[in-house]
Amino acid sequence: MFADITDRIRANPPAFHYGASVTDFDVDGRPEFVLAGFGGPNRVLRWDGQQLWDIAPRSIADPERQTLSLIAGDVDGDGREELYAMHADTFSGPKTHPDRLFDHDPSTGRWHDLLSHPANRQSRNAVAGRSVAALDRRGTGRYGFFVANYGRPMGYYEMGGDGRLVDLAPALGLNLCTGGRGVWAGPLASDRTDILCVNEQGANFLFRNTGLGTFLEIAHDVRLADPDEHARGVTALDADGDGRLDVVWGNWDGPHRLMVRTPDGRFRDRATPAMALPSRVRTVIAADFDNDGYEELFFNNLGEPNRLFRRIDGEWRLGDPGPATLPHGAGTGAAVADIDGDGVLELLVCHGEASEQPLALFKAASAGNNWVRFAPVTRFGAPARGATVRLTAGGRTQVRVIDGGSGYLCQMEPTAHFGLGEVTKADSVRVTWPDGAEVMLRGPAIRTTHRVEYPRG
Repeated sequence: MFADITDRIRANPPAFHYGASVTDFDVDGRPEFVLAGFGGPNRVLRWDGQQLWDIAPRSIADPERQTLSLIAGDVDGDGREELYAMHADTFSGPKTHPDRLFDHDPSTGRWHDLLSHPANRQSRNAVAGRSVAALDRRGTGRYGFFVANYGRPMGYYEMGGDGRLVDLAPALGLNLCTGGRGVWAGPLASDRTDILCVNEQGANFLFRNTGLGTFLEIAHDVRLADPDEHARGVTALDADGDGRLDVVWGNWDGPHRLMVRTPDGRFRDRATPAMALPSRVRTVIAADFDNDGYEELFFNNLGEPNRLFRRIDGEWRLGDPGPATLPHGAGTGAAVADIDGDGVLELLVCHGEASEQPLALFKAASAGNNWVRFAPVTRFGAPARGATVRLTAGGRTQVRVIDGGSGYLCQMEPTAHFGLGEVTKADSVRVTWPDGAEVMLRGPAIRTTHRVEYPRG
């Protein structure tokens, strides 16, 4: 399916990279890839029309730290996303370097760490974690960061009215403890932003949003606990075309899961034998790479071939990733974005942990298929991560959630990307924000990206 376009990365030395995320780092209306460097510099890759260039300032590059992920979200409501940096200098428990939260100062043009301010130092996450997700738990347009810690209670960091950052996990019922791994945030068990945290050395957690901004843990009740496996990457998609979100995650050297929703609101594993086949999985991505109108599933593995699954005639079948198979790749993180603005997604794959390796960049052949994209924003103008977008076209309804954090250590572009195949008209799109506000667009133009403003009045 994929073609190798790695040569479009201007400088690509072997390195240890873990998480990958996507945000409009320089606020020019176009996305950048943000990459976590482990014992080397973090990178921000910007498309200049021909190649990807590293534009990371020194403060963001932070080459002395061991960074696992950099996750974007507008924590202060200024309309520009901050970057939560998760560091790891130990496998579990206390660590030497606490996490950071980088904020851009418009008066100086520089990025600085909010968590290094004296008023915030006691709130810093100083224990080893794995994944982070940005979520708007109350629908205010201001985001907090959920941190999946390993061997210590989960954390949730949010800015109060006085500008201080506070760990609200104990007050919200989120401070459970296990081997935290992957996180996905969105309306899975309620119509607000819920949190699915997949774990190892213990059961998964599904925190259902009560609608009041607090949470109840219900994974066992809906059959998502999977207590005997060791999870890594996780994402959500409509796997069976019924218009409801289902869940897929990879288990490290264990059976991978495709959990499809049943009529009673619980889930049942529908992974085919080929999909369930154990692997040393890292990130799992759902995206319509070839714009045929159906999402593919990409399993990024460590030290063994990556896998691709396509939904054909209602069944999930093993596909051919082509050069993206990377049979000897030390896969860690991966992210997708339409980085060059042509309506076809790029797939960036990071490598590390086992050995230093270059980044890899891929693009699928779209066969001229049509597409349309929607970028909802908050009342402050930042990406509305956690918003749900439903598109009706060609007699089908597709659903996407603007990503707050998924895969494993990673975060996808904050845009709902829909392939249309040979369909030449989009009938309607409904955008629902985390607070339940909605906008309906009739007959949106295709082959373009629509910015969708938060409804006023």
